[in-house]
Amino acid sequence: MTPLPTMSYLTDIYLERGAVQYVAGLLSDWGCQRPLVVTDRGLVKLGGVDRLGIEAVVYDGVETNPTEDQARSCLEVFRRDDCDALVALGGGSSIDLAKCVGILVGHEGPLERYAILHGGMPKIQNPLPPLLAVPTTAGSGSEVGRAALLTLTSGDKMGFLSPLLIPKAAVCDPELTVSLPPGLTAGTGMDAISHCVEAFCSTRFNPVADAIALDGLVRGCNHILSVTENGGDLEGRSEMVLCSLEGGLAFQKGLGAVHSLSHPLGAFTERGLHHGTLNALFLPAVLRFNFDACPEKMKAMAGRLGFCGNELPEYFERLNERLGLPKTLAEMGLTAEVVEPLAEKAAGDHCSPTNPRALDGAACLALYREVL
Repeated sequence: MTPLPTMSYLTDIYLERGAVQYVAGLLSDWGCQRPLVVTDRGLVKLGGVDRLGIEAVVYDGVETNPTEDQARSCLEVFRRDDCDALVALGGGSSIDLAKCVGILVGHEGPLERYAILHGGMPKIQNPLPPLLAVPTTAGSGSEVGRAALLTLTSGDKMGFLSPLLIPKAAVCDPELTVSLPPGLTAGTGMDAISHCVEAFCSTRFNPVADAIALDGLVRGCNHILSVTENGGDLEGRSEMVLCSLEGGLAFQKGLGAVHSLSHPLGAFTERGLHHGTLNALFLPAVLRFNFDACPEKMKAMAGRLGFCGNELPEYFERLNERLGLPKTLAEMGLTAEVVEPLAEKAAGDHCSPTNPRALDGAACLALYREVL
């Protein structure tokens, strides 16, 4: 019998070493007999699907910054093999893709009509197939979130939002994150930390989410260096998984400029730009930009980390450097000609309204230039 979940907040969360053993039992409890595993080829080769302990159809076409074309290919497999559930195995890309496939299973296309910026939230009404999230990274928080990001055929990276997109359960096994290489450990970890920072600074009122965000921030900042330097640090891996979870729980109250700036760059699918690494790069500049708009929140975050509020941007700059992450967009192969035209898209991103300081095209352009 599957035990009671470790937590039940927005969804049921199974958080412990070896939790992957519960996947088969959960699917059985839900009456699902033909699940589709949504994952990537690398995890298949590493034996990740085998560790689920289930007989399943497998779609392994997930790539960094998933696309609408991938979602439609995955939907074809789901329908062809008469599947009745989705198991997302991987990072945020796998989980977000599975969520969007779930939308397509029960709703007529095109997918774009369900995007946040097109008023899509109330249009997602029909039941979605049960989704079980099994994260293998500690970063996106999508395993407990109600949002998904996808690059559409139009070339725009858009968000989708609905309570129906929250996975039915999340199986969070720190042992599944041990094989993550240092660069991705650092990038995904900073993704989780940026969620905690931006959710805490969001203009929406939600003191419960604020408390969760602060707790996740401290856990992440205290352990990201150790797991990047020593991937086998299971205690640290567990703490980073919890940071990711808490970031995902907290950003129910919205995010901000860090994500607004990152999202348009994620639409360059051919470049394979890592979302969390972009977030890490933008974080110090955005903290400086937002500082005077929420000084008490800056002070509270810094206080929990053991220093004064005005040191916060420099703290994250030093942390990025110690993690070996890029200092500029140029280091990631980006030029002003590519980046600067995206300023208006960043200003219009669905994360911009909850940034503590008003964002317009000029502000986004200045922020892009600061990190070029």
